[in-house]
Amino acid sequence: MRILITNDDGIHAPGLAVLERVARQLSDDVVVVAPETDQSGVAHSLSLNDPLRLREVSEGRYAIKGTPTDCVIMAVNTILEGRRPDLILSGINRGQNVAEDVTYSGTIAAAMEGTLLGVPSIALSQAYGPDTGRQNPHWDCGEAHAAETVRRILDVGIPSGTLVNVNFPNCPAEAVAGLEVTTQGLRDTALMQVHAREDGRGNPYYWIGFARGTFTPVEGSDLEALRHRRISVTPLRLDLTDRDTHARYVKAFG
Repeated sequence: MRILITNDDGIHAPGLAVLERVARQLSDDVVVVAPETDQSGVAHSLSLNDPLRLREVSEGRYAIKGTPTDCVIMAVNTILEGRRPDLILSGINRGQNVAEDVTYSGTIAAAMEGTLLGVPSIALSQAYGPDTGRQNPHWDCGEAHAAETVRRILDVGIPSGTLVNVNFPNCPAEAVAGLEVTTQGLRDTALMQVHAREDGRGNPYYWIGFARGTFTPVEGSDLEALRHRRISVTPLRLDLTDRDTHARYVKAFG
């Protein structure tokens, strides 16, 4: 089995190194193609107005000056031309990708692109919290549980047009309380904030960020699973059609 690894945190991200070790538990044929720099939050964007610069970091490891989507396209169509991957693993992201995160995440977008190209694809993310901070998530959690989680998903199968979003909870590996198949959750959008600042010359600039708030996750959602220290496995479809509304509109518009 040939495994392609990518991410959105960049070629030097610790989570990418963790995922590479995980992938080598599954196969001896592993290729890494990741962005040259951090591409968090770029979603499913393409570099249409800029050239893509490719750099071979070491044998079987490549960096691309572009987005996670660019990386998957370049890997499948150029770097691995004639040697199509059997599986794409994206991550392990620094921070959870749940609820509305899936629409912003470059990690998930890479798995989306793989799915579009007909390659079974899984996105993996490691949650962190105020107890660990962004710089010190429990990488051991994802590293200990990712290989078995991927094996279980592959044993069941990934349908065409579907990608799988896996999130590991913010806890040590031994504290994980199991695995749960979940739905995509929903946060309070009021948690999104814009922070105004001024530079040294008094000119304004802004940071977009998230405030921490209290809300009750929907039962069975990815958010609830992580809250209870369970690994969240959420199948996501590329087809975004709202079937119920589609049926209602067809009836209303004749």
